Amino acid sequence: MLHSESSHSFQVDLRGLVDLLSHHLYSSPRVYLRELLQNAVDAITARQAADPGAPAAITVRTGETLTVTDTGIGLTEADVHRFLATIGRSSKRKADGGLDGAGLESARGEFIGQFGIGLLACFVVADEITVVSRHATDPGAPTVEWRGHSDGRYTIRTLPASAMPEPGTTVRLTPRADNAEWTTPERVTELARHFGGLLKHEVTVVDPRGTATRVNEPPPWERPHGSPLARREALTAYCRTTFDFTPLDTIELDLPAAGLRGVAYVLPTAVSPAQRAGHRVHLKGMLLTDKAPELLPDWAFFVRCVVDTTSLRPTASREALYEDGTLAAVRDALGRRIRDWLTGLAASDPALLHRFIDTHHLAVKALARYDDELLRTVLPWLPFETTDGNVTLEEFARNHPTVLVTRSVEEFRQVAPIASAAGLGVVNGGYTYDRDLVHRLPEIRPGSSVTDLDPATVTAHLDAVDPSAELRAAAFLALARETIGAHDCDVVLRDFQPVTAPALLLDNREARHERTRSSLASESDGLWADILGSLRDETPRAQLVLNHLNPLVRQALTITERGLATTAAEALYGQALLLSRRPLRASESALLNRAFIGLLTHAMHPAGPAEPRKDA
Repeated sequence: MLHSESSHSFQVDLRGLVDLLSHHLYSSPRVYLRELLQNAVDAITARQAADPGAPAAITVRTGETLTVTDTGIGLTEADVHRFLATIGRSSKRKADGGLDGAGLESARGEFIGQFGIGLLACFVVADEITVVSRHATDPGAPTVEWRGHSDGRYTIRTLPASAMPEPGTTVRLTPRADNAEWTTPERVTELARHFGGLLKHEVTVVDPRGTATRVNEPPPWERPHGSPLARREALTAYCRTTFDFTPLDTIELDLPAAGLRGVAYVLPTAVSPAQRAGHRVHLKGMLLTDKAPELLPDWAFFVRCVVDTTSLRPTASREALYEDGTLAAVRDALGRRIRDWLTGLAASDPALLHRFIDTHHLAVKALARYDDELLRTVLPWLPFETTDGNVTLEEFARNHPTVLVTRSVEEFRQVAPIASAAGLGVVNGGYTYDRDLVHRLPEIRPGSSVTDLDPATVTAHLDAVDPSAELRAAAFLALARETIGAHDCDVVLRDFQPVTAPALLLDNREARHERTRSSLASESDGLWADILGSLRDETPRAQLVLNHLNPLVRQALTITERGLATTAAEALYGQALLLSRRPLRASESALLNRAFIGLLTHAMHPAGPAEPRKDA
């Protein structure tokens, strides 16, 4: 059997390709102007490589048509045939000013965009694109005109050199009605300043009246300043203009090996660690993205950056950073720079360090967990919630050689009043990072001791009640244990300060787990209830400690009527629950309601409920 083979070329649907670009590759039609500016900058870069004294200017004219003119290297007729008529072919320029369709890896750092794809992006806002170009290396080079349409048609013609007196390229767009908003004079000026504000070549926008506006200038970190104070003020003013806030401080960034310079601005207000800041990244002066959280480590969420770089790679859409080894190295280096600024504040500006920690202590705690040098520097400055109030660990450890730390906020709130009265030093370890950091205190303060708080430690500091007094309260305590025992809680009587605290609920993690297991078992049926029941262990139950010094408790201990005694016990337990500030289970909410109703009923009808009236 004979086999035949034939060769074919892909047929490109240009409208479909433009739709793909506008809806999937680019985030907005506005990128068309960025692509035109990128092509213009690359053309100028190529011309200046061969002729450093060549003019370097980009002019954008608005009106019924939009034109972008550059004084760059220009295109020959062969270039036009080769690149503008072949979608997707790279037009990187050689160092001598010529064009290289192979890609030119060695000169990648000098160019921003890719001419063919960039020009294709203009079909997002226009149905017709005209490119008029004259090459700079040949004085007698003709002017070449390429006219393309969004349906895939194009024409090429050669014009006399006089049609374009100076070398360079002019791209003319005829805006499409449905996207005309992107080519108005106001919007074009805004986009040119947004994307090209840091370009080193002059970029001017001319409106229909002929008014010319320069939209770019060197960034403040590149400009000379009369003094360090003037430089700082210029950087701060740039932050207000760019990010609309006045920073707490400015951190200059300079990584020569990565071709990166810029500034990190410390936010003046606290932000959530989950709210990662969007950083502005310029690639050789052209804005790449203003949403680049990957530029800095996760812990550095308290700063916003603006940088210009020559080494970081963009993604295909040139609207984000490509994650590679270079970006990882830059991220680590910038993180070290911010950390060095932070550690340096302790010696150079303690007042600023205080203000920073007051605002961003959560970020500092997150970083200090993994950075030993920073831990030694800032841990003595960090505030913690303790039984002595919100104080630093340095101050707290001076008063309490043994530091007790709770595992949760609820545990701290349960024991704080009693522990404080007993002279115990307890730190709330329930907040993010706090418990881990407190346990590292002995590393920077030898002689200090840190221990997790055990409810037994608190119980040991409560005084036993006189035996005769406990004997008189035996009846009430027996009934209270029977009533409160249904909630997996024991009842004991002690003397402790402050007198104003009627009851204390001591509840460790194991007791809470057992209570949860018991609650699930009671609400389940069949096999699942049996499984939960089999998991019951002998873990300590919670303890309701009644304060014998409190007048309310003393009064309750004398109650002999069973119904009122039950209600009083439930009310004391409910009050202790509320003081612990932990979420209530359904059964505990029901107990509180029942206790209040019982007390109201007794107050309104001390001899029991009244008989209904005969005439009611």
